[in-house]
Amino acid sequence: MNCDRIQLLLNGYIDGELDLVSSLDIEDHMQSCAACSSHYRLLVSLHTATSSKSLYRPMPAQLGKRIRSSLRAAGPISSARLVFSWNWFAPSALLAAVLLLVVGYLGRGLYTLQSGITLAQQVQMAHVRSLMANHLTDVASTDQHTVKPWFNGKLDFSPPVTDLSGQGFPLVGGRLDYLDGRPVAALVYQRNKHYINVFIWPSTDTRQGLQSSTDNGYYLFRWSQAGMTFWAVSDVNSEELGTFVQLFQSGTK
Repeated sequence: MNCDRIQLLLNGYIDGELDLVSSLDIEDHMQSCAACSSHYRLLVSLHTATSSKSLYRPMPAQLGKRIRSSLRAAGPISSARLVFSWNWFAPSALLAAVLLLVVGYLGRGLYTLQSGITLAQQVQMAHVRSLMANHLTDVASTDQHTVKPWFNGKLDFSPPVTDLSGQGFPLVGGRLDYLDGRPVAALVYQRNKHYINVFIWPSTDTRQGLQSSTDNGYYLFRWSQAGMTFWAVSDVNSEELGTFVQLFQSGTK
């Protein structure tokens, strides 16, 4: 199996829905593929989080009383009464209200789950997603004067774009992404066969220091500059990514 096929089957593998042969093929592939192994660990984390009991809410006692009261008032429904009248629609409307309540609770739970994912995890997942979904760029160009104006009208800010091809980090293009509850700019650079995503959005954070972290083979650098928040993420080694960040910072001053 290739990586595309593996990643399509990973959810079924985690849920135990695959046959033995496919499961063994996936396990054998992940032993030698860091990208698929990393994606598998991310999916396991999400599956674990969505299985949390904190996402489930008991029915409010008052709502239960109202439902039972309405059912008693409706009485038994004979086939003769199944006509298009208010008496027929009342139970349906009650069911719709219950469904809306369930959807509301699930939505609140999913919002809580999303809020529980750190920004660093969001950045890493956005980077992996761009490589998996064949959506690395919305505008593919090595020319900063093509990429920068492409964002005009699509974002409420103008992201800085710099050309680092002379230093070994050619620009590949840019795209729109979504992080920290808002649309952001994503610039894509390349180092040999590795891609670097740089996510940018406005920030009121006054901290200027460079922060770095690593997780599942990915390196992340975060900094604030000129009223913007920047995140750079890649599986290129930490030293090279650090060099890229320094060059990017110098080029956008």
